[in-house]
Amino acid sequence: MKNQLMQRFVISALVAFAGAFWSGCATVPETGRSQLSLMSAGEEMQLGLTSFNQLKKETPVSKDAAANALVQKVGKRIAAVAELPNAQWEFVVFENKEANAFCLPGGKVGVYTGILPITRDEAGMATVLGHEIAHAVARHGGERMSQELVRQTGGSVLATTLSNADPRTQAIVKTVYGVGSQVGAILPYSRLHESEADKIGLKYMARAGYNPEAAVGFWQRFAAYSQQQGGSGTPAFLRTHPTDEKRIQQLKAWLPEAKAEYRPSR
Repeated sequence: MKNQLMQRFVISALVAFAGAFWSGCATVPETGRSQLSLMSAGEEMQLGLTSFNQLKKETPVSKDAAANALVQKVGKRIAAVAELPNAQWEFVVFENKEANAFCLPGGKVGVYTGILPITRDEAGMATVLGHEIAHAVARHGGERMSQELVRQTGGSVLATTLSNADPRTQAIVKTVYGVGSQVGAILPYSRLHESEADKIGLKYMARAGYNPEAAVGFWQRFAAYSQQQGGSGTPAFLRTHPTDEKRIQQLKAWLPEAKAEYRPSR
């Protein structure tokens, strides 16, 4: 009976996952990688616009004229070489000590003041904005949401299949399923997205007239900053981002390709 139960679960889960995969395949610009995309670009954009408007209500916007001018200047140059149809570009500097930045679907870009000492100059800011805009162009947010939808679908199938099983068995299997999907699928894709955004962003900054070699310098400074903050004790295979050392190594390997597109701005 138990074997039949597990067989039914496996078959149901495979059907759900296969159906989602084959009906929702898309291609990432610049890299050509196939990705799972169960949401339309319009749906993603609406989510991005709504989230950004809410964020502006909750987080103080910086009044630093120099910081705002820098982000606007660099952001517009990067956006000019990025292919994001129907983008409603907006660049906002938020008062937040965290060293971070983001780009929501639809072209809504946020930069936290905490990252400004690490960017230092235009090229450093171009590294950050190129990377974040690459996330939006590659539709990584939609892909992550699609992956989560598929994961939840599998979980729903599991819950239904085990509805008559012992409660303790249900709890154990659900826990194992959650850990397995998180480590086996969600986190590796996060690392893939980060590396992909690094590679695409390197090309964007080069096309916008910024020397891509500056990206290596930025990430070296960021690595030093991370060490000052205590670093990360999380094992590499559980991190959602590549290690700083791995990231710098990859960037150096991609530099020749990016430099072929570099034309210094005048």
